[in-house]
Amino acid sequence: MKLIDYTGDRQTAISFPLGGLGTGCIGLGGDGRFIDWEIANHPSKGSLNGYSHVALRCEEEGRTVDLRIVQGDLRTGYAGVGHGRFAGFGFGPDRRLLAGMPHFSGTIFRAAYPFAEVGFTDPGCPCEVRLTAFNPFIPHNDRDSGLPGAFLCYEVTNRSGRPLAVTLAATLGNPLPGPQLHEHSTGTPLKWLHLATRGVPADDPAWGELTLMTDAGRVSVQDYGFRGRWFDDLEIMMRDLGTPGPLRQRTYPLDKAGEGNHGTLAAHFDLAPGASQRVRFLIAWNFPTRENDWDPSAGEAADAAGLPRRWKNWYATAWPGGSRESAAYAFKHWDRLESATRRFQEALFSSTLPDCVLDAVSANLSILKSPTVMLLEDGTFYGFEGCHSTSGSCEGSCTHVWNYAQALPFLFPRLARSMREADYAYNLTSTGGMPFRLRLPLGLKANEQGRSCADGLFGNVLVTYRDWKLSGDTAWLRKLWPAIKRAIAYAWHPGNTDRWDPERRGVLTGRQHHTLDMELFGPNSWLTGFYLGALQAAAEMARHLGEPELADEYEAIAARGREWLEANLFNGEYYFHLIDLNDRTPVDAHNVADTYWNEEHGEVKYQIGEGCGIDQILAQYHADLYGLGDIFQPDRVRSALEAIFRHNFISPLRNLVNPCRIYGLNDESGLIICSWPAGRRRPAIPVPYAQEAMHGFEYAAAALMISRGLLDEGLSVVAGIRERYDGRMRNPWNEIECGSNYARSMASYALIPILSGFTFDMTEGRIGFAPLPGMPTPFCTFWSVGEAWGLLELDAVSARLQVLGGTLPLRRLDLPGVTDDAAARLGGQPVALEADADGLCFASPLEMTADAETALLEIDL
Repeated sequence: MKLIDYTGDRQTAISFPLGGLGTGCIGLGGDGRFIDWEIANHPSKGSLNGYSHVALRCEEEGRTVDLRIVQGDLRTGYAGVGHGRFAGFGFGPDRRLLAGMPHFSGTIFRAAYPFAEVGFTDPGCPCEVRLTAFNPFIPHNDRDSGLPGAFLCYEVTNRSGRPLAVTLAATLGNPLPGPQLHEHSTGTPLKWLHLATRGVPADDPAWGELTLMTDAGRVSVQDYGFRGRWFDDLEIMMRDLGTPGPLRQRTYPLDKAGEGNHGTLAAHFDLAPGASQRVRFLIAWNFPTRENDWDPSAGEAADAAGLPRRWKNWYATAWPGGSRESAAYAFKHWDRLESATRRFQEALFSSTLPDCVLDAVSANLSILKSPTVMLLEDGTFYGFEGCHSTSGSCEGSCTHVWNYAQALPFLFPRLARSMREADYAYNLTSTGGMPFRLRLPLGLKANEQGRSCADGLFGNVLVTYRDWKLSGDTAWLRKLWPAIKRAIAYAWHPGNTDRWDPERRGVLTGRQHHTLDMELFGPNSWLTGFYLGALQAAAEMARHLGEPELADEYEAIAARGREWLEANLFNGEYYFHLIDLNDRTPVDAHNVADTYWNEEHGEVKYQIGEGCGIDQILAQYHADLYGLGDIFQPDRVRSALEAIFRHNFISPLRNLVNPCRIYGLNDESGLIICSWPAGRRRPAIPVPYAQEAMHGFEYAAAALMISRGLLDEGLSVVAGIRERYDGRMRNPWNEIECGSNYARSMASYALIPILSGFTFDMTEGRIGFAPLPGMPTPFCTFWSVGEAWGLLELDAVSARLQVLGGTLPLRRLDLPGVTDDAAARLGGQPVALEADADGLCFASPLEMTADAETALLEIDL
């Protein structure tokens, strides 16, 4: 497969995350440095872990002929970065960057997530080095994808004409409180250096441990680096690394160990001219204990509820022996883990989808390996919205943010279902409201005064429908159903002080909180669309669960709402928000005039009004993905999407007045949140973030454009985003919104099922593909559903459905171009079927299993 090359200044902003689901990560810089050490239960953008690095030493006849750090030229920050006395700006680069040490002058960074390769060359070095780095990413296998470690394979090639004795030495800093205890073992096939602390109890959130492990044949170790004043430590470190032969051992007694120590584990081998040698290192970590340190009231709330204040990370329960156990597991299964991850990567990138789509999808999968995400002790998935520099940004698996994201439910569906389970178990009020932030520790009940978001509460109904259809697990749905019904009924519950739809008209009015962090007053297609979509999904779920009268009621409410919406909220071009901006009655009715009334201009603040909003028909994005059908009139959907592109896609952005956060600028392109076309009234103070180009919103709109026939427009939006993340000014693996690694950008995954025309209903054992016009022939796409994932290949006369992971029970496969005499073979054996205009229905359900004879279904159309 083709990796993306990042050369020259495209390496400047790179930090490629290496870590597991819910474990935090280490960043691999575009120059090969280890940066952004985010392994201790918090984000830590820009952080370094001492002098952590890998060094190469080449010897001839017992003397060192070359010593250099395996990293490239520093590309930014030559004057220094940050503040401080005798440090920071004005004092040059941080010494921990090792920019003043000999290193490689030539680097090339090549990547296609979840693998990165860095090549190192230098005319003065007799060897070339190539690093391959990854962490397992295997769909549906959240255990192996949740290993807390960075997998590093260095390949050293002797380009000289002389035999060399080579040392590859990995140095790891100890970031833990002192006194620091360093131990090692070199007597087994796996050699390791273990860094720990005796400074805090093992159940303290500050306690942790790191393990550096290799399976190299001949090694030496230095438990502790030299400590001294000034620059003594770095001076002696380079002296030790440059001394021929094994490393000189150095230890300190525990009572004198202190903190700020380093340890080094070195692999030694001989290289003939032209020969290559691979050395595998693994950096594993274990910071087992967490607590809610972002909410000052969480501790007392836990005490009052009889819950422990602290809990363990899931990975600490999976590998209770700590970082040495998880590292040993990683080495035992390295080949299998790498092979399965390669299989996923190759399947994803063999898809014949546009390059910008594969870039957008793959890059944002890395969010699942970032500190945005945690797995709680029982395996429940929890996420912040994104990351501040040193803390999570906006806690609580925020319903109105995570509802956009599609990668998790398709690739790790058990984890997605755990989010629904947590929300419906703990995050409903007595009136059925759903505050949009789940509280931790898990088990704390929803705050009865917490505000419900219309797009969050109703969006959760929609994504529950999705998760049910993806899994086919009706027993799971039945358990959640009583809570789902309560949440829907919140719209008309007497205790809903926001008075959304007290008369069950199918239209939201009153005070409507939403993902743009304020409230809309008055009917609008955006939030009412969510309401109608939730009613439509709930009606189908109710009927399936044997409650036809309730299904009829939901459908009747939705029909009334749809009729009113189409009659009153479409202006001939797009859908809008109906409000008299000069009427303060709505804000007075909710006693919020201090916040929402603009006295000087005589207007209600933070409204959309006649504007063209990016999310005006967002519910249709969900409906198209999940097979729910039309929520809005199809011709008007197309018109609205054309208007969004016409008015909101700004290229270039340099002339846009943007007082908000800046996620695109100068000659970059972006699809902004809201515009007011000529002749439409613009509020003096409009809805927040109106001029921002926020990527999750953009991806969702682009996916819906593509779904409704606006392929070029949708791809222009996607390409515009990824051009902003080309490695020069922004990190390709960190799309930002309200902080880094922002969850909403995983809306990009929707582009795969949309472009491939992927449909699914595992309650019926049915999947289907209908590539959109404009896709190439032959066509190939990655897919994931139920407990399986794989590839579909399709041309004019045949199709091949291959399961590459898991097991797929299949009763029906919908495909275009099927003829009456269509035939199919499973594992080379004919299968009985009935063909119709839409696809194939199998006489007996098929069970397709990866790595078995039944992994491949071949079809003659």
